[in-house]
Amino acid sequence: MPTVLRKLRASSEPSLLTSSRSQVPNFEERIPSGTANTFVNRVAWASAHMKQAGLITKPSRGVSVITDRGRSALEQHRDRIDMLVLEQFPEYMDFRTRSRTRPRPQTAEQTESETPEETLDSAYNELREALIEDLRVRLVGADDGFFEDVVLDVLVALGYGGSKRDAAERVGRSGDGGVDGVIREDALGLDAIYVQAKKWARDRTIGPREIREFIGALQDAEAAKGVFITTSSFSSEARDLARRRRIALIDGAELAGLMVDAEVGATVVRRFDIKRVDEDYFAGPE
Repeated sequence: MPTVLRKLRASSEPSLLTSSRSQVPNFEERIPSGTANTFVNRVAWASAHMKQAGLITKPSRGVSVITDRGRSALEQHRDRIDMLVLEQFPEYMDFRTRSRTRPRPQTAEQTESETPEETLDSAYNELREALIEDLRVRLVGADDGFFEDVVLDVLVALGYGGSKRDAAERVGRSGDGGVDGVIREDALGLDAIYVQAKKWARDRTIGPREIREFIGALQDAEAAKGVFITTSSFSSEARDLARRRRIALIDGAELAGLMVDAEVGATVVRRFDIKRVDEDYFAGPE
C-alpha cells in the first residue's frame, strides 16, 4: 500500500496506477488460478481498501488520487500500511463490519481456526461490499436520466414486467416529485408498478414530504403499486409512512446490492464451485 501511495503522491495529476507496468519485474506473472495478472490484481485490491479508508479517491474509471488523509498516513507509516493501519478510520471499520457475516478474528489462533469455507465467505462478502460501494459512487455521479434508466433496468432484470425490455418506460421529468418510470407487468398494461427515482447525495435523507408527493402522484395516476428508489437513505418517518401506504422503498445500499445480484452494471469475473464427495455414488446400488 505505501508503494501505491508514494506513486500517487509523486504524480502532479491523477494517475492510472497500472500505467507503470513496464517498470514491474515479472509483470506477466499470473495469480495461481491464472485468471488475472498478479500486479494488476494486487494494485486493485490495495486501491479498493485504501479508498474505503479515505486514503485515495477515484474520480473516474481506473484513475486514483491521493487524499490529505493518504498523505498523512504515508508520513506516519512510511514502510508499512496494512489493514491494522486502515482500521483506525471509522469509514473503513464500517466497510469491514458490513462485509463480514461473523466477527473478525482478533488473533492468529482465531484466524487459523476458520474453516476454508468461512475464509472464502469472508473474502466474498468483502469483495461484494467493495463493489456495492463503488456502484453507489458511480450512481451518485451519474446524470439523472441515466440513473432512472438504471432503476428500470434493475426492476426488469428482477422479473418485474417480464423478460421484455420494453415492459419498462420512462415517463417523468428529472427533478420532479412525480412518477419517473412505469413497469408494465402484463402485455396490455393493465397492471403496472410506478417508480420514483431520486438521485440524491448520500448525506441527504428522504423524508415524509417526498413520500407524500409520490403518494399524490400515484393517486393522480390511479396506481395501486409504487416503488421509491434513491441513492441516499430514508428517515424512519418516511419508512413508516411508506409501509402504511404499501410503497416499497429501496435505498442506495439496497439498490447497489440488487445491481450486483441482477448483474446490472456489474459483471462476473470469476466463479467458485465448492464440491464434496457424492456419497450416493460411492454407496452403490441398493
